[in-house]
Amino acid sequence: MAVDLAPYRKNRRILTASLVGTAVEFYDFYIYGTAAALVFGPLFFPSESPSAQLMLSFMSFGLAFFARPVGAIVFGHYGDRIGRKSTLVASLMLMGISTLLIAFLPTYAMVGWVAPLLLCLLRFGQGFGLGGEWGGAALLAVENAPPGWRARFGMVPQLGAPVGFIAANGLFLLLGLGLSDAEFAAWGWRIPFLFSAVLVGLGLWVRLKIGETPDFAAALEADKPVSVPIGVLLKRHLLPTLAGTFAVVACFAIFYLATSFALAHGTAILGYPKEQFLLIQLGAILFMAAGIVFAGYWSDAASAQKVLAWGCGATILVGFLFGPALASASWPLIFAGLAISLFVMGLVYGPLGAWLTGLFPVELRYTGASVTFNAGGILGGAAAPIIAQALGDWRGTGAVGLYLALAGVVSFAGLLMVRARGPALADN
Repeated sequence: MAVDLAPYRKNRRILTASLVGTAVEFYDFYIYGTAAALVFGPLFFPSESPSAQLMLSFMSFGLAFFARPVGAIVFGHYGDRIGRKSTLVASLMLMGISTLLIAFLPTYAMVGWVAPLLLCLLRFGQGFGLGGEWGGAALLAVENAPPGWRARFGMVPQLGAPVGFIAANGLFLLLGLGLSDAEFAAWGWRIPFLFSAVLVGLGLWVRLKIGETPDFAAALEADKPVSVPIGVLLKRHLLPTLAGTFAVVACFAIFYLATSFALAHGTAILGYPKEQFLLIQLGAILFMAAGIVFAGYWSDAASAQKVLAWGCGATILVGFLFGPALASASWPLIFAGLAISLFVMGLVYGPLGAWLTGLFPVELRYTGASVTFNAGGILGGAAAPIIAQALGDWRGTGAVGLYLALAGVVSFAGLLMVRARGPALADN
């Protein structure tokens, strides 16, 4: 059976704008996560214990997750009042500037405590800008989707995750092959942050050429915008807000355990070669892309709710396999563990563009989707590397995947909270 590509071609500029922004988001986030795993500990957080350095570095990584809900409220406010396009441009600029400035930071050896302070401030700026990015990109795709195509359009910005990961991880791999460890620690880690300016420029160029979404334009014609979207969201839509928050925990937990944590733990604690591990991750991320596409088509054929439920169940199972596979010292087993984990992430991440936006009315969608996605990121993303590191220190690498099992249970509980909301959700 031939795949119908006509809707994609007709809306290619819109879909490209949503994809590029999310790719930049994950590129920016992952280069920070990779640098935090490899070099930020000794460069910005001096300590006698390598484990403590890594923990402090991951705490700075987690800081952006707490900034994201704040950015979600601010950008969601303007996205629901003045429009998706202009808000997306502003969020991308803030995110890009914060990432670029990290390339010019002095280290602790140069300026002392000022170095980690500046790093954390720019990390907060990254997260603040990112808070408005995903929700707007998802709306850009979903609100332009033809009937019956919401999930397939909604999966396009989700594909920005593997695209951004491949760009970031591939660049770090090339740097690792071309530079010595001393050169990389001295100046090589700055190159990916400098390169982000190119991607941000591309994203801005595409987004400035698009128009407003039909759904938002129709909502403005029908009634004036909501004065304080976050207030109305929490007052009248608290249940779907909590449900959405819990439902996204699994995708964040899988991604950051299978990428940033696995790289840090595998190279620093288990002693795997950095370049070989990066290459393994590059191959495994392709399974995430496959999972996203599979979930998008499955969601339009069945429902996003059903696909997410299957994905949460698979996340629980993967939780018991992840740690032993990572600790196996067998490259085929390590690759299989990462590939399966990231494919399952595609199942719990791919349908979110359609499912989360379907929880809220048009006039509150930017705020609702952004707040739930980013609040869930605190539970699933910020805590993931820290808790996994603590579990590894406590019971060894075999125990780190237990956090994934817990994340799967939490996300499944979120789905159950809105299971009986009616046919509108079932269509998403």
